[in-house]
Amino acid sequence: MLKSVFKTTAASALVALAGLAATASPSLADGKMTVAIALDPGSWDPIDTFLVAWGAVGSNIFDGLTYRDENAKLGPGLATSWDVLDDGKRIRFSLREGVTFHDGEPFNADAVKYTFDRLLGDEGAKGPQRANYTSIESVEVIDENTVDFHLTAPDPVLLTKLAGYGAMIVPPKYLEENGDEYFNTHPVGTGPFKFVSYNPKVDLDLEANPDYWGGAPKLSELQYRFIAESATAVAELQAGRVDLMEDLPISMIPVVEGDSKLEVLSTTGPTVYGLRYNTRDGITKDANVRKALTMAVDRATIISSLLGGEASEIASFQSALSFGDDPDLKPLPYDPEGAKKLLEEAGVAPGAEVQIDIRAGNSTMNEVAQAIAAYLQVVGIKATVKPYESSVFLNDIVPQGKTGAMFQQSWGGWTLDYDNTAYLLYHTGEKWNPYGNDTTLDAMLEEQRPMTDVAEREKKLQAIAGYIADQALEMPLYALNSIYGINKRVEGFVPAPDNRIKLNNVSIAE
Repeated sequence: MLKSVFKTTAASALVALAGLAATASPSLADGKMTVAIALDPGSWDPIDTFLVAWGAVGSNIFDGLTYRDENAKLGPGLATSWDVLDDGKRIRFSLREGVTFHDGEPFNADAVKYTFDRLLGDEGAKGPQRANYTSIESVEVIDENTVDFHLTAPDPVLLTKLAGYGAMIVPPKYLEENGDEYFNTHPVGTGPFKFVSYNPKVDLDLEANPDYWGGAPKLSELQYRFIAESATAVAELQAGRVDLMEDLPISMIPVVEGDSKLEVLSTTGPTVYGLRYNTRDGITKDANVRKALTMAVDRATIISSLLGGEASEIASFQSALSFGDDPDLKPLPYDPEGAKKLLEEAGVAPGAEVQIDIRAGNSTMNEVAQAIAAYLQVVGIKATVKPYESSVFLNDIVPQGKTGAMFQQSWGGWTLDYDNTAYLLYHTGEKWNPYGNDTTLDAMLEEQRPMTDVAEREKKLQAIAGYIADQALEMPLYALNSIYGINKRVEGFVPAPDNRIKLNNVSIAE
């Protein structure tokens, strides 16, 4: 059954992609597009980062074996089809022929094996991506255009994972000749655009790959500018020096809508926001205190007033797009009187202090955190908001367990499967779980991974979400829409829910 399902999915998507390639322009158009993103990941090696900002850019330089389009449909990428064999413990991929990397070396089975040996080896151990692919025991070359993935156990999310981030295929010869450090800042892939230059924290310039297997891009140049301040990015959009801005803040929507040259595009997204609790130290060690703090905050009003309705309230750390979301699981109610009672029962005296740690540079999240602090004040909790520079927050404060009582968590949920969120956030020993050590939860997370019965696995994921909600490990806030500001001269752009925008079919009108 699994074999036929995946072959059918691959075949239908392949037909669509083949049609796309056939209709693509055979020669390069003369057009440059500039995209503003807030964060420079600092390395363009696929195994070095988990950031959505990397995916937004990397999807135009690299390809994976599979591909997920802007409608979240999975289909062929560098693999044209696949068979799931041996009860899900082996996957055979048939590879696309005639593809070359940007440096001219051929894409083949050896490149696939090299990519995953590197990801699962010493180099991959230095970065955060390897944890997503540990179900892969080994990659076996069958012939030049065929590989077998041998798995330690069935991984129901692996085919989606192969569409992005750490699974992007890299060139063996180029890496061996130039080394990892050089590759970080001079990436080479098989994607629709080729690397030209990189100025850290300033910009990244790409040019069209005329030999791209999916058809030559309609743009001749693609530039990414790293603009941390959203007001600056919007000003550049208005001035015509930026054509597309990702993650447009809610507060800036009226500015963009008020400019006749621009428009706002919004789509339901997988990215969720919340405040997680330090369950090791202070008053938030107590689950009832955590529930009280959550009940003290009117999340619905935050969504309607601060977010302009561009979000939806969540009961677990996943959006409605996620496999494992339970529509019957309801958020804790806004109940300040109930919160006061729980705090009193827990022996928390009025005036108790908590610190809310957030990432600096996100004006919307800063406003939300300040609103949460005000709500907590009403129930007798004195909250202070402490911003950290993103790299410090993500690489030190959270992973090393140095946070205050509450800390921001935003999660792209790019696999659209709760496993990839829940395992990394709640399983003991994971980087994004600095405080948790729950053997019951660990067992639940491990039990669902090898399940091949889709319905049973969904029930298990929903049970995990319910268990986490009962333990109040976080204050779930909202699933935010993916919001873009765009110049109307851009043609063919389709907003992607996960911000991983492939721009080979976009053009700039004269």
